[in-house]
Amino acid sequence: LKAGGNAVDAAIATAACLTVVEPTSNGIGSDAFALLFVDGQLHGLNASGPAPQRISIQELEKNGYNDIPDYGWVPVTVPGAPGGWAALSSRFGKLPLAKVLQPAVEYAEQGYPVSPIAGSYWEREFNTFQKKLKGEEFSYWFQTFAQQGRAPRIGETWRSQDMAATLRSIAETRSESFYRGDLADKIDRFSRKYGGYLRKDDLEKFKPEWVEPIKVNYKGYDIWELPPNGQGIVVLMALNILKEFEFKEKEVVDTYHRQIEAMKIALGDGQVQITDPKFMKTSVEELLSDNYAEEKRKKITKEAVLPTMNKIDRGGTVYLSTADEDGNMVSYVQS
Repeated sequence: LKAGGNAVDAAIATAACLTVVEPTSNGIGSDAFALLFVDGQLHGLNASGPAPQRISIQELEKNGYNDIPDYGWVPVTVPGAPGGWAALSSRFGKLPLAKVLQPAVEYAEQGYPVSPIAGSYWEREFNTFQKKLKGEEFSYWFQTFAQQGRAPRIGETWRSQDMAATLRSIAETRSESFYRGDLADKIDRFSRKYGGYLRKDDLEKFKPEWVEPIKVNYKGYDIWELPPNGQGIVVLMALNILKEFEFKEKEVVDTYHRQIEAMKIALGDGQVQITDPKFMKTSVEELLSDNYAEEKRKKITKEAVLPTMNKIDRGGTVYLSTADEDGNMVSYVQS
């Protein structure tokens, strides 16, 4: 902002820096989702990538998978964040993308002290990966993120010249190198060498998508989220369930109980229903309808609803928000 940029530039710069200073929660290979209020208009960007073309349920079953594993090539999708940065910059940014990404390049190149939260997560993940990640393909993670044979300790300086070079290439080419250039070639070669499904043509076909935000009105306020495949709709579903309840006091059991139950119902339904919108069997309109809310509201009694989720998802997300003097605002998730 001090350099003359706007809220969009600030969001991109922060998101890129977070891939460096909080690698335990996100990375260059992340997906990205943004709600923007620019010049009085609301916009949505979905920069999440699909699964590679060469992977299928049949392929996974043939190789003995009943679920998507936490590690390896199977859960890898097309990374969307670099393309999202470029799309945001092109449409709404004021500064060149190379200038906006320069702080992230410098943090990677010169290093930064590891924060208490990142340090504790880093050590936990290192201990997990040391037990579970075997094989040459995983050795590069340890070379990058465990340079002394261990996780960096809280307060120690961590840096990566390779990460700096990757970010610089993305910055100088407005992410083209990542999807169609030398970085795409490197990703393709690495995937082929170690049995991955991702190929350069998957990267080439990816384009961030500008989408229409969705909303519900909760007690006089319009609450906006991005549509599926983003998970923000579960918040709207829960608010729709709750809107007919009267919450006269905050610090009482019934208030907490109803809010918790509504979120459990919405999260459970979200896990079953929300996917790529091209394949959803239930529409957004149906999930946000008064009939849906009324049906689910009846399930909230004095007793607790048993959650339908059978597996707690692992974390791995950062959130940021920015605003500028012109009233532009960005709400941004990188995961």
